[in-house]
Parts: sequence; C-alpha cells; structure tokens
Amino acid sequence: MEDFTTNPFGGPDDDKLHEECGVFGVFGAQNAAALTALGLHALQHRGQEAAGISSFDGAHFFTERHIGLVGDNFTKPSVIARLPGDRAIGHTRYSTTGGSGIRNVQPLFAELSGGGFAIAHNGNLTNAMTLQKELQRRGSIFQSTSDTETILHLVATSQKTQIVDRLIEALGRIEGAWSLVCISQKKLIGARDPMGIRPLIMGDLDGAIVFASETCALDIIGARFVRELEPGEMVVVTESGIESLKPFAPAPSRFCIFEYVYFARPDSAFGGTSVYQVRKRIGAELAAESGVDADIVIPVPDSGTPSAIGFAEAAGLPFDLGIIRNHYIGRTFIEPSDSIRHMGVKLKHNANRSVIQGKRIVLVDDSIVRGTTSVKIVQMMRDAGATEVHMRIASPPTTDSCFYGVDTPEKGKLLASRMSIAEMSNYIGVDSLAFLTIDGLYRAVGEAKRNNELPQYCDACFTGAYPTVLTDQSGEANVRQLSLLA
Repeated sequence: MEDFTTNPFGGPDDDKLHEECGVFGVFGAQNAAALTALGLHALQHRGQEAAGISSFDGAHFFTERHIGLVGDNFTKPSVIARLPGDRAIGHTRYSTTGGSGIRNVQPLFAELSGGGFAIAHNGNLTNAMTLQKELQRRGSIFQSTSDTETILHLVATSQKTQIVDRLIEALGRIEGAWSLVCISQKKLIGARDPMGIRPLIMGDLDGAIVFASETCALDIIGARFVRELEPGEMVVVTESGIESLKPFAPAPSRFCIFEYVYFARPDSAFGGTSVYQVRKRIGAELAAESGVDADIVIPVPDSGTPSAIGFAEAAGLPFDLGIIRNHYIGRTFIEPSDSIRHMGVKLKHNANRSVIQGKRIVLVDDSIVRGTTSVKIVQMMRDAGATEVHMRIASPPTTDSCFYGVDTPEKGKLLASRMSIAEMSNYIGVDSLAFLTIDGLYRAVGEAKRNNELPQYCDACFTGAYPTVLTDQSGEANVRQLSLLA
C-alpha cells in the first residue's frame, strides 16, 4: 500500500521503521462493520494515520474512510449504522511517502463493468509506477497516489468476465509484496503474494469467515483461528462455501522476518509460533552472543521489552523499567512546531532515575535506523546517573531499504549502511554496542541458521538480498516509492 509523494509527517526524530497497514475482512455476519471496526482496533499498531471500512448489504456498497485512529472514528453507532450488510473489509493505514489525505485512505472502491468492487492492501508493489504509466497511456485516470489503485485499474481493464479471473490476471502482472482483502457483490476474497512476504490469516466466527493481518484481530472478536493463507493462495468466500485457489507460479516462501522483530503485536502468532516467545528468544540469543558485565537490563519501550526480558533471564541480570514511555503522544502532536519537535525523545520517554542512578545498564532496543533516538536516549541515561551504558540491539544492523511495505529511509540515511559498529558506538555515545547476528535471529525464529543460498525469510533490510524484481528502482520508471525521510 505505497504512495508516490512526499511524507509530510516524518522527520529526524521519527526514528523507527513503520509497517504500512493492516487489513481485515468478514463474510456472513450481520454486524460485519462493527466486527471489522473491532478487528481494525486490534491492528491499530500497523497504521495510525487513517482507517476505512467498506460493506455490502446485498444491494449497495457503503464506505467510510477517515483520517485518524479507529477509535476516534468508528466507535460511534451512527458511523457503523452507515455501513450495513453481512460482509465488510477494513484497513488501517500508515502512509510511507505522504498522501495522507482522504483520497489515499483505503479500502478503495470502484463501480466496475460487472458491479462494485472494494479492495484493501497490505504491502508494496515494486512495479506500480511502471504499470501506472502504462495504464495512463491507455487512458486510465488515477484518483490517488496509492499503488493499491494500480491493482484496481488492472482489474477494471481486464477482459475476463468473472471478478476472480480479473483479479487473478491483475495480480499476475504485479511484483512485490501484497496481502489483500476484497469484496464484490457476491464474494469476499483474500490473497497473498507467491512468496508470502506479508501476513494474512483466516478465522471463523460462528460460521462467518474472517481474514486479518494478525491473529490478535481474531482474539478481539472471539473468532477461532483456522489457518494462515499459504503463499500464492487466493481464498474465495461465497454463500455457497469456501474455495482455495493457487493461480500463481510457486515460489520460495520469504515471510518478512521483521514481523517477528518489531511489527506484529506480541500477542499474535505466525506459523504457530508466538511472536512474544520469539522476541524473548531473540533476547536470549543476544545475551549469549554479546553478554556484558552490568547491573541491570533496561528495555527501550515498548518494542524492546520482550527481548530485554529474554536478555535478562539468559544473562542472570535483573530487569527493570528504567525508561517510562508516554503513551499519549502522537506523531501529529509534534508536527506544527519546530521548537516542540526538537524536544525529541523527551516527549515520548523519560528516565526513571531511581532505577538508573549509579548503575551499569544494558539498554535493549529492537533496531537502530538513523540513530537519532538512540543518541538522545543514551544521553538521557547518562543524565540520570548511569555509570556505564551498553546498548544491545535485538536485530542485525539495518543496512538496506525495504521495498515491500515498510517505511524506511533511503540506504544512505541508515546509520548501519555508512558506519561500522565501532563508529556507531562512538556516534551514539555508548560504552559498547552489539547487534544480534543474522544467524542468531534465524535461531530465534526456529531455524538452525540462515541459508545463504536460499534464505527462509525476507531479510533484505539486513542483507540487501531482495527476493523480487525491483522494477521501479532500476527500470524505466526509476522513481523511489519509499519515504525519503529527512
């Protein structure tokens, strides 16, 4: 779900990788829109800038799209009442390269020759710009800057007669990562790209079929987990039942390994494996690889917490909350004023001096992107009286940009792409710095080590080994689709 313009929200203090979006769909439930709103609430961590829901009541399609959080826009009974029907799809959005206006909020809906069609997409198409130029030459008029609209136009211009065949043809032309949910007049459709880079799972709620990006969205509505959609699988749900299709050429599975490190909610699971337990194992691996003589382990909240617990347990060190996070600060709060923006990390984090003072501390965080936040947190620990500050990172160095639905700076702005670990340590101001090795990460997710010939996951942000063609990066379009954050 990529855009092609400039991100108005990002800045030098926005020093985390961001997942773009979460998707949810339900078929066969009388309160479909309300269930979708609840599912999106559980997926709010995957996108906080906007949310939308489309429903169908057997005669008409209805769509509500709003800027802001799910809870701010979809909790009023009057909004849900405008979304009748027993089937619905929804989307939470984080815009990577701007276009945060309403025209880019999903689901996207269009009246096609065979009837209405709505689509919500998680991922990023690496040839969307190239396809868009082709479609425009053929007369297509784009109403958004989202690559999801490219799929919609491909479906609209297909010469196939059935909506499933038109969607298959459209998806056969795109490259990159995509998990999507769609509704037509008779169908709910869920689909994953042939490598399964982005997640999509299926559940059951008293006979109603549910699709969601993560299992936590099933939990909130009391649905039963059925299974994950397989890479390259399309599941079509109608009143007659469920049909599974495998219309695409098989490819090696390359699920995004960063879902385990950071993106997914800790209470979700993939492949039958708890994300929380993986993060604890990551911490244990990190302690085994780069333990240090210290007094206390402190997480950088909240994403570093499970790994810090695992590190402390494995290292035999006490764990404590030396940094307190303010959960009520949003990205839009710091946008208007440079003077407020430059307060930086203090808006979100504050040192717990009673825990830190006089201690040799190990700070555990999930990743380092630009390093700007790390610099400020380390200085905060020094100011609070830490005698030594050692930083341990629960992932390998982030050296390369992601082109599959993750908001990353361009390669040259990633700290690990231009500095050695020793140089990074000096820049951040720590007594020592160590990252989890790539083999350690693979061990934590259940593999013996990384297979260099055929990696089991997409780990391109750590290795530069991109699993798909990057047409828009090297081809005719030659236009970056990801955010070039300042």
